[in-house]
Amino acid sequence: MMKSLKVFGLMLLACFFSIIAVAQAGKKLPNILWLSCEDIGPVLSCYGAKGVETPNINRLASEGVLFSHAYSTVGVCAPSRSSIITGMYAVSIGTHNMRTGPHYAYKNPEDEKYETNNGVTDWRGRNVPQYSPILPDGVMAFPEYLRAAGYYCTNNAKCDYQFNCPMTVWDDSSNKAHAKNKPSGAPFFAVHNFNVTHESQIWGKKDDPMLADTATVPIPAYYAGIPSVKNDVGRKYSNIMELDRQIGQLLDEYGKAGLLENTIIFFWSDHGGPLLRQKRAVGESGLHVPLIIRFPDKKMAGTINNDLVSLMDLGPTVMAMAGIEIPEYMHGQDIFSKSTQKRAYIFGSADRFDESMDMSRSVLDGRYVYIKNYHPELPYLFRNEYREQITMTRDLFKLSEEGRLEGDDAYIFRNYKALEELYDLESDPDEVHNLALEPKQQQRMQQMRSALSTWQRSVNDLGLINEYDLYQMMWPGGIQPLTDMPVFIQQNNKLKIDSPTKGASIAYQKNEEIGTAHWQLYAQPLDVKSTDKVVARAVRIGYKTSAFSHWPLK
Repeated sequence: MMKSLKVFGLMLLACFFSIIAVAQAGKKLPNILWLSCEDIGPVLSCYGAKGVETPNINRLASEGVLFSHAYSTVGVCAPSRSSIITGMYAVSIGTHNMRTGPHYAYKNPEDEKYETNNGVTDWRGRNVPQYSPILPDGVMAFPEYLRAAGYYCTNNAKCDYQFNCPMTVWDDSSNKAHAKNKPSGAPFFAVHNFNVTHESQIWGKKDDPMLADTATVPIPAYYAGIPSVKNDVGRKYSNIMELDRQIGQLLDEYGKAGLLENTIIFFWSDHGGPLLRQKRAVGESGLHVPLIIRFPDKKMAGTINNDLVSLMDLGPTVMAMAGIEIPEYMHGQDIFSKSTQKRAYIFGSADRFDESMDMSRSVLDGRYVYIKNYHPELPYLFRNEYREQITMTRDLFKLSEEGRLEGDDAYIFRNYKALEELYDLESDPDEVHNLALEPKQQQRMQQMRSALSTWQRSVNDLGLINEYDLYQMMWPGGIQPLTDMPVFIQQNNKLKIDSPTKGASIAYQKNEEIGTAHWQLYAQPLDVKSTDKVVARAVRIGYKTSAFSHWPLK
């Protein structure tokens, strides 16, 4: 009798889970829309900034959640984006040096090429060729999890992940990528990247009408108030106002297409501002970013979240919204989960930037910024050909060389760095008064030093390895590893596809898809008939994509 009751109980339990599974399967998955911009801190009127009008972004904030303490992990595009797409610190996966190769946009595998001499050396003066970092086994770009769950995933159009974007990540990554192209009934995850606020647009849009009042824009304490500074700061604000207009246009487009129903909107920037001591900086000015999340039912509308949030959290948060379990390897976490432990600190890194060498690490708690400089013998600001296309940057360096800067204006032009820096953002928002040697700050200094050390050990900070040696560890002998070709295993009417390369993902095409630009992500065995044809390729991030495998075998 007891045995029968036990069996009956197990049957009831099985039925219960079966009912839940059916209910979940019938649940409508949310659409996700990312509005990604470049190179701006929280310099928006909804964040209290003066001299800039952003009505469309303000509306998102009034209808959503505004995050007051959101940060990137690195103060420059590609390493930051590598962190966002993987949910991991760049220094933990070897993507921390800017840039490793020509990975700005998606390339077909056959177009993936690397220069052997790109004018980049490591700390020992050894040539570092272009390369694609090899990520730890099992680490992948998070949209693959969404595609496996049935999402149509598009990226318009910037990748810039420090590695060549695998063909398995997006259904479409191009200038034409759009949610409107999704299959009927499929949920979508769509990314639209806005370039108008990028550093290059300070000089690229110099002849455009100025939307900001250059006479009233706020000038940070670390800049002299010369005409070119006022003009270029004004251009930064003007470009942000143009960004707001472009976002308004895209949202109108999505609304008219009926694509905002059941759609969660994220707005964020990949790192802090575009100007000197903002972009590439490891403190507040380089890492603090805007982040707004708006729900279709306007849940939590108009609220401000003061938690410390990392851009690494974006991917895991989207996965949680889609009901997908977050992998344990990710450093990012679900922003909205009640079980998520709130961050006590944000950690930042700065390493090689193009031809310029440096290395710093930072710890931020929302009020204080601690920075450790590994090369204090170097100038506070390194010379960098790319950013010196900005007029104010050239002018400020010239004034410094002529000894015509003083006080806060001269702070960032010192020919050395302090070994450690500490800033109180409450009294010193521009980070120009170093408190590291203040007696009353020594307890805090020790706490933040310890936090940094613990973090570096826990994530295995690869910045401590010379880049040439790191490159050789990833590409032994300077040769890029090759992903093994997929193998087909047929069992009745099911076709399983595998790759001997551990950690590889598989893309496939079936029947009429073969030869087109679109590849499906292999996530489960395929239903096949004797008349079907299948082509597959395998790829692991950092490896060359495999050759084609055909079924039936040719």
